[in-house]
Amino acid sequence: MSKIGLITGVAGGIGYAAAERLKQDGWIVVGVDRHPEVNLPAIDRYIPADLGEAASIQSIATTVQLDFGQLDSLINNAAVQVCKPALEMTVAEWDQVMTVNVRAAFFLAQATYPLLKATQGSIVNVSSVHAVATSANIAAYAASKGALMALTRALAIEFAPSVRVNALLPGAVNTGMLQSGLQRGHLSGEHMEELLADLGQKTVMGRVGKPEEIAESILFLADQGRSSFMTGQSLVVDGGATARLSTE
Repeated sequence: MSKIGLITGVAGGIGYAAAERLKQDGWIVVGVDRHPEVNLPAIDRYIPADLGEAASIQSIATTVQLDFGQLDSLINNAAVQVCKPALEMTVAEWDQVMTVNVRAAFFLAQATYPLLKATQGSIVNVSSVHAVATSANIAAYAASKGALMALTRALAIEFAPSVRVNALLPGAVNTGMLQSGLQRGHLSGEHMEELLADLGQKTVMGRVGKPEEIAESILFLADQGRSSFMTGQSLVVDGGATARLSTE
């Protein structure tokens, strides 16, 4: 029987690349996003849901149970990013980031645990290099991604040995979220290709990543046959960005 993967934030760059990669590997893909309707061929079952609403969480888990009766991997990929100085951050903005990026991941893990336990499945939490090294004007996002990395370790301990839990920490990847952030930054006004090239030169690899490259790592962590003895870990895929000293 085919494996079932549940991906949140599936309409985004990394989310959909992960859906395509799992589909190529023979998985059935269940996708979650806040858009009412999407036309994404790699998704077998689409569930429109706002992860900021607590009621959506159990509804998602119930839908997977009723439609498939099985789940092999939960990929917590959905994220909200607010780019502004810490002194200007509002309570509502902080809560939105934490609710979608951390709370939803926790309660989805809780709600889908029985299904994942039955298949000896996995959870992949898509964190960020901002969990370990960050920049100005992104405090709430960085805090949420650090919390997600800590949550990964905690759940790995509690869910073992039935369910593996790992985090993936992508660096700069060419997605809509990255492009929006660049347009709001101090380099705004230049062509997007120039912004991406300038950012890419700051990495050891000399370029930003592709969503498809991150998707390969998601599949690795999700699949029992590829990473069966790995849990509680954080895999950094950042083109070497965090390997280089900022003073170099």
